[in-house]
Amino acid sequence: MSAPRKDSLRPESGLPVHDVAGLDLGPIDRDEHELSFYDKRVDALVMLMTARGAFTIDAVRRVVEAYANQEYDGTPYYDRWIKAVRDLLLEQEVIGQDELDQKIAEIYARLEAEGQSVDREPVA
Repeated sequence: MSAPRKDSLRPESGLPVHDVAGLDLGPIDRDEHELSFYDKRVDALVMLMTARGAFTIDAVRRVVEAYANQEYDGTPYYDRWIKAVRDLLLEQEVIGQDELDQKIAEIYARLEAEGQSVDREPVA
């Protein structure tokens, strides 16, 4: 059994971060919504990486469900997925940290050269 989380904004229920059974979180929004281009790209990337055997969808779930409550609650759905992809690519040694940092720097430089604003704050 894992150690209790110490960074939670929600009451400690003893349940995993993704299991919110019984918590009063308000009504569920059941309206259909269009996925953004970003959402579709993240989904496609996860499907591609799992099809290629880089990792499994169960591994994505394991990483996402291991986030601390505040990180899980404060991160949009597909941002959780993309962070899990990053973590798994490093964990499975598909890429190294230096290679990842170099690629991110190249993307920042390209976007800034195109006149786009770039948030260089590291993603936790």
